[in-house]
Amino acid sequence: MKIRNLIAVVLLMFCSTAVVYAQKPAGSNKLRVLYVGGSANWENDVFKTPEEKEKDVKRRSASFEAMLKQYFSVVKVIDAKVYTQDMSNEYDVTVVDGTPKAIAERQMIKDAQGKVTKYVPAAYLTEDFDKPMLFIGETGEKLGRSIGLKLDWYCLCLDAYAHGFRKDHQIFKGPFPVKMTIEQKPTPEDAFHYEYFLGKPTPKSLPMWRVQTKGYVSDKGFRIGMVARPWGFEDSPDAESISSGVCAKTLDAVAIGRHGNFFHWGFAASPEYMTPEAQTVLANAIVYISEFKEKGVIARKYLDRRATREYLKEKKYLATKEAFDSYADMNLKFDQEMLKEKKRIADKKAKNGKLTEREEQLLSYQPQPKQTFEDFLKKNQKEMFDKFGTNSAAYLKYYEENKDYFYAEDASYVIKVDEDVKSLGIPYHDKRLLEKCISMLEKGQEVDKAKRILDRYTLLDYKTSGEWRNWYEKNKNRIFFTETGGYYFMVNTNDKSIDGNNYKKKESDVSYNNIKPAQTDDNNAVSVATGIVDKGTDRKEVVVKVKIHPGYHIYAFVANLDPYIQTGLKINLPAGYVKVGDLKKPSFKYFSNSGTTIYEDEVMFTQEISGSGKGEVVCAVTYQCCDTHICFPPVNDKEYKIQL
Repeated sequence: MKIRNLIAVVLLMFCSTAVVYAQKPAGSNKLRVLYVGGSANWENDVFKTPEEKEKDVKRRSASFEAMLKQYFSVVKVIDAKVYTQDMSNEYDVTVVDGTPKAIAERQMIKDAQGKVTKYVPAAYLTEDFDKPMLFIGETGEKLGRSIGLKLDWYCLCLDAYAHGFRKDHQIFKGPFPVKMTIEQKPTPEDAFHYEYFLGKPTPKSLPMWRVQTKGYVSDKGFRIGMVARPWGFEDSPDAESISSGVCAKTLDAVAIGRHGNFFHWGFAASPEYMTPEAQTVLANAIVYISEFKEKGVIARKYLDRRATREYLKEKKYLATKEAFDSYADMNLKFDQEMLKEKKRIADKKAKNGKLTEREEQLLSYQPQPKQTFEDFLKKNQKEMFDKFGTNSAAYLKYYEENKDYFYAEDASYVIKVDEDVKSLGIPYHDKRLLEKCISMLEKGQEVDKAKRILDRYTLLDYKTSGEWRNWYEKNKNRIFFTETGGYYFMVNTNDKSIDGNNYKKKESDVSYNNIKPAQTDDNNAVSVATGIVDKGTDRKEVVVKVKIHPGYHIYAFVANLDPYIQTGLKINLPAGYVKVGDLKKPSFKYFSNSGTTIYEDEVMFTQEISGSGKGEVVCAVTYQCCDTHICFPPVNDKEYKIQL
């Protein structure tokens, strides 16, 4: 659709809603729905001016408003720019179709050498948000990443059709009746690349259901939908995959699903470009997610690339000659196509034809160096290549024999065999492992091993075998294991008073380590890093770390007769927070007989605070840095700001 025709279509839409929308159901649902808009129907490069895009954003919001009012008695439409999560308190369901302002900006955590060790995503919601919310398209990825939702960005490649749907799911039944039109259509071509995940031949066609009347494949520039990673999506009782869809990934990629009180509607079209059936299913999804008020997320997926047991299927496949041959054949065909295209463009240029930007780029194409099977294995098996070389059978045997003992670390697709668990012969995901380790503690057998396993696979920090036994017996009938949630045994409950589900207990052990001053040198001898450590409930700690370059020092205490500047720290808190106790200062070292003392190397100050809400903590740091020869000018009340 051309942009200049937008206004005409908008007028047509409002003059004849019966053509665009499903027939108004008998009796609107009494749910109160808040729609948070701000997205367009088309990608940015379609629009010639910002004004054109703004018109389309308004058109899309109007489309959602009209559709929602067909089904619900109370509908409020706002722009995402003005949304705050407390607004959802007044509504039964919030439908998010735009990106609100962040409550905490994206952060980069660096080590002492200045290397980025971790990215902390921007936050839009707090983890205790438990109101029903439905995400359109990729908004679940944007708003959900910082709070550990499984609605992650597997691929922004979802088109117009759904498949693999659970026809018996409530959203396809009611409360608004749906008669789904099912078509048998060819299986998406990309699905055949992932056949090794299925373990069986990929069907040539699939029953499909049309969700959108337009898609990015058939309509260039149309907004693209998003699928979430399927591996481990349902490894916790708070999540369910409801439907996949036509995309460039696996057949089980999640196009429609739920995690806790959050619903993922990965299709990106507004109701104007949805089938009447899909509009009704979307309305049913809104009703469905309303039932999960205050039933929040249990298992949190903070790392989207964490390896699961499904990853072993990929590792096994990539150890085979079959995978290598397929890869080589794909590259050969690509080279042939590119060289053919390159010759065509060269001939065009020789005839003084005008080349496009892409054609100019293709003239520089060179065939890829031919890869050997050995190169292929080195790339895909990494450290395992040193162990097994080109022996495919050895890789397969190793992965199969150890499939129940792998452990995924907090890194991108890194797995290793847990020798502790393997020595017990119990799969890492079997709760008999908990029973065994607790029994070992009670009997005083291999206590250190038992403690390592319990620490690694739970979010608990009990000190005695009696505490472990009491917890296990009380909760054993509802204990589950989540890989995507961190390789933890957890308890199927939303009751915050039940131990076992509090990620903050694990975070508090390592969060101090995540606050890392930047690298220092002779010209920048002092580096300061600040952060917040969550201590549970309403308690937090403001942390200020000061790194001092080797050979230099700052002053912990300055005696009356000495001319130096004493290190000082002022902490100003936002409304809603108060200090608990005094500032905890680090230990100091001797400097002179006058009584002056110093800090060297790296020191940490902490201040416990209590309260709730958002705001900004301001830490004002004063210090003077010296070595045995010179003193730098004092730094007075240099401010470091932390978002709560």
